[in-house]
Amino acid sequence: MTIKNKTNNTILAKKSHIYSSIFSKTRGLMFSKQKNLIFPFNKEKIIPLHMWFVFYPIDVIYLDKNKKIVEIKENFKPFSYFSPKNKAKYVIELKNGKVSKTSSKKGDYIEFNT
Repeated sequence: MTIKNKTNNTILAKKSHIYSSIFSKTRGLMFSKQKNLIFPFNKEKIIPLHMWFVFYPIDVIYLDKNKKIVEIKENFKPFSYFSPKNKAKYVIELKNGKVSKTSSKKGDYIEFNT
């Protein structure tokens, strides 16, 4: 599934996976190769993330219910923790540097199907 920044018409990822089960959300990228992930949640809430047993940095985009970027964490390093300030309904994990490369920023709208 393609993830696109609708605001500036750039492609964030041509291929991605939706992780919607509790198990897949908990595991995320731990002990796996690089891939683009979308995590949908039932409602907007604060969604902290950890990078335990993820061996490469990533970019993370938090989206509200309208798929508008409400927070970005670039270069999220292995074995670290991040707690966002804003509530989100979706979390997208991307290859490191993708946010900068596509000039994505807070307030942009993202498009994908869930």
